[in-house]
Amino acid sequence: MTALLEIRNLHVRIAEDGTEILKGLDLTVNAGEVHAIMGPNGSGKSTLSYVLAGKEDYEVTDGEILYRGEDLLDMEPDERAAEGVFLAFQYPVEIPGVAFMTFLKTALNAQRKARGEGELSTPEFMRLVREKSAALNISQDMLKRPVNVGFSGGEKKRSEILQMALLQPRLCVLDETDSGLDIDALRVVSEGVNALRSPERAMIVITHYQRLLDHIVPDIVHVMSDGRIVRTGGKELALELEKSGYAAYTTAA
Repeated sequence: MTALLEIRNLHVRIAEDGTEILKGLDLTVNAGEVHAIMGPNGSGKSTLSYVLAGKEDYEVTDGEILYRGEDLLDMEPDERAAEGVFLAFQYPVEIPGVAFMTFLKTALNAQRKARGEGELSTPEFMRLVREKSAALNISQDMLKRPVNVGFSGGEKKRSEILQMALLQPRLCVLDETDSGLDIDALRVVSEGVNALRSPERAMIVITHYQRLLDHIVPDIVHVMSDGRIVRTGGKELALELEKSGYAAYTTAA
């Protein structure tokens, strides 16, 4: 089986001050798999997600990232998106003045164009958005607002899952999607994520807490500490961490 994502000996530092965050991280993710990455604050979980998406503030000093056999680090962020890499942020930003529907249509048609597909007409696009948004409890009022402006935490997360549902990425990276969600919003977001599980798609779910993994059940759980993955196991590993915490891993690191 060819891995969808292969990360080998990845070393990353903050470009501005040279602080090393990732210190030899290895990770292989196959299509169809859901991987959970857990770990204490400062272990490098969010940095990994930013590097996969192509955020400029980080410098890769060693190692490689292969995505579908190609060098991901050679791709610009928009190329990564066109190739099916999607990052759902822990804190989605507000974009005043940009209508949410315009944003969605522009993103979807840009991706279709990059794949050599024709643009959707406005009626086709509207039908698709209505279908996907209904499943995520997204109201027509939300769709009429600027991107994330005035959205609650749960609405912001639902808007990102709607983007995923429309764009159909091959690799979904969810950076602490459960942050700030109440139980009802967590359930709705998790159902949206679960609806996207497929043999062609892989997901990396970054979280502190077991509660998200009660809803999005992972195939593989990794523990991250001090910039590398220090333990890998099945879903039962998340339950163990819930009971014992990360003290053993931070001490070892």
